[in-house]
Amino acid sequence: MIREVQAKSILNKKKKRDSWFLDDYTLNPFSGCSFNCQYCFVRGSKYGVNMEESLSVKTNAIELLDKQLALRARKNQYGIIALASATDPYLRIEEKLKITEGLLKVILKHRFPVLIITKSELILRDLSLLQEISEQALHAPDLREKLSQGVIISFSVSTLDERVAGFLEPGAPSPARRLETLQRCREAGLMAGLNAMPVLPFISDSDEALEEIVSQASQHKANYVMVGGLTLFGESAADSKVLYFKFLERHYPDLLPRYHEIYGNYNAPSWSYQNDLTRRASAVCQRYGMKQRII
Repeated sequence: MIREVQAKSILNKKKKRDSWFLDDYTLNPFSGCSFNCQYCFVRGSKYGVNMEESLSVKTNAIELLDKQLALRARKNQYGIIALASATDPYLRIEEKLKITEGLLKVILKHRFPVLIITKSELILRDLSLLQEISEQALHAPDLREKLSQGVIISFSVSTLDERVAGFLEPGAPSPARRLETLQRCREAGLMAGLNAMPVLPFISDSDEALEEIVSQASQHKANYVMVGGLTLFGESAADSKVLYFKFLERHYPDLLPRYHEIYGNYNAPSWSYQNDLTRRASAVCQRYGMKQRII
């Protein structure tokens, strides 16, 4: 059963604009996530191992956002709103509840630009609304010459292997469906790209796997591909590090020594691994003429 909560605030202002995604604000209509990705950075004991069981909806989100954006607009504090940063805005329950749809209508009303990070084809329901936002949004002054559209859509993948995705992203649409949805968004005239974040060390980060990701992104008309490494947090049963290492034990036990080598006692892989990943991803993106950033 989905819990209903009354939020005190819905729009969060960042201290500094995100250098990758360009967002100044974050907005999360739900708490928890039915996609249940095992590597998710927001995982923890408060959500439990099955994040769908703790899923909650902020029932007053639309009303709150209208008030908060009205104030920001009066002060001319325009900036990109990330929808969403800690969940997916197009979970299965959104088809019925239409919270995200309502939030987008408020964003259009106040003419704010929006970044949507998702794994779901449900975004296609809102294409006409997103087209309106893209045309009417006002960017922050320093981005107005750099971005001609007011909507950025980023589809997340960790692997294109359907079997691996089924283990690690059990509630999410398949990678193939995400790519098809990306292409539909591009054909509708919207800016859309791929977040290969996180790629999985020694599973989806080989030269061949990176080439396949970038090749498929190019074939599906992506504006960009951003590649990033896997971060793993926590020591409790519901934390991403524990869950991911259980996945390795079950399916890739031979990789455990290599993971211990590049992670040690840290949350992120070693600098040498990250630098090598960046170098190799850059090389393949250059071969395909693919941008590695939104701008």
